[in-house]
Amino acid sequence: MGFPSLGRSDLMYERIQPLPVMGLQMEGSLFEQISKKDYLQYAPYHSFTYVIKFLREAALDPKVRSIKITVYRLANNSQVAASLINAAKNGKQVTVQIELQARFDERANIEYAEQLQEEGVRLIFGIPGLKVHSKICVIEREESEGIRRYGFISTGNFNESTARIYTDYTLFTAHEAILKELNKVFNFFDTSYKIYKYKHLIVSPHYTRNKFKKLIDKEIAHAQEGKEAYIKIKMNSFTSYDMVDLLYGASNAGVRIQLIIRGICCLIPGIPGMSENIEAISIVDKFLEHPRIFIFGNDGDPKVYISSADWMTRNLDYRVEVGCRIYDDAIKQELIDTFEISWRDNVKARIFDAAQDNHYRRNEDPPFRSQFEMYDYYLKKLQSPGEST
Repeated sequence: MGFPSLGRSDLMYERIQPLPVMGLQMEGSLFEQISKKDYLQYAPYHSFTYVIKFLREAALDPKVRSIKITVYRLANNSQVAASLINAAKNGKQVTVQIELQARFDERANIEYAEQLQEEGVRLIFGIPGLKVHSKICVIEREESEGIRRYGFISTGNFNESTARIYTDYTLFTAHEAILKELNKVFNFFDTSYKIYKYKHLIVSPHYTRNKFKKLIDKEIAHAQEGKEAYIKIKMNSFTSYDMVDLLYGASNAGVRIQLIIRGICCLIPGIPGMSENIEAISIVDKFLEHPRIFIFGNDGDPKVYISSADWMTRNLDYRVEVGCRIYDDAIKQELIDTFEISWRDNVKARIFDAAQDNHYRRNEDPPFRSQFEMYDYYLKKLQSPGEST
């Protein structure tokens, strides 16, 4: 949605300069760097250019054999699409699963679909009855020891325009087991009658609901055994009554639960005997809060996941969604830090409660506006590597 300029720059937010991802150099080969460790991009605090550079490098690298990517929402002038077209022209096998029913972007996606097809890109238009909402990419590269895979998993769209105003995580990885499972997702697009098994990914429509139920049940068991038990979740919307009931059960068992839900929240926190161990807030600010992150205490060894899926019936049962466990300890801590920064907000955070009066959270602490503090967090990490909030 565009708005006319009134010449009132004093009414506009001051633009931030997107930061580099610490340790991930734009000058060198991203493949070489990612082969050694995982990296996390958190747009718009980090530059979205890493995604573009990754695809451009894949398009030009003679060792790259294939690129597979899901496309949900493309920018009108998409460098992502341009990179995929260049890759096809350079002889790579390019497979694009493109969602033609992406809200607000149907026209752009249809136009790009025609252009990609004309350039020799293999298009997959989805699965009957299932919208493909996952944000994934797998690249296969021929190296001296054989085929090596690289890829990324994101909570948001591969779209240069929305990346300036949506907050989203993107994990760059060469984790072979994760990337093999991402290939299974692409196989599912071709043979949707087959149900594949996953160890590292949480995939809708077959596994997301049950996997999260098991993780919640584990926290309940820890609480009943007197161990540390907590759940921290950040999502766009929370409307699945089944998942609401699971969290009510966890609360009654003594699990401490913190929810950051930007939009609709069908869970009522703070009700004695039902949800007294649950707190929930919403943050609406300069950027659209778009990531999905799930943190389970796991008796002091947290399990952390990012995902494209909210806890809504459509995401759990009627879409292809992909979540991924985070194994890198530094990235796990970074994700936990970013959740805690959001949770401390006392400027733009509004409280969900039974009264539904939508009032802002206020306390005696100094003003803490999480989106501004998030940028400072990443700036300080660059200035003082190894330190965290």
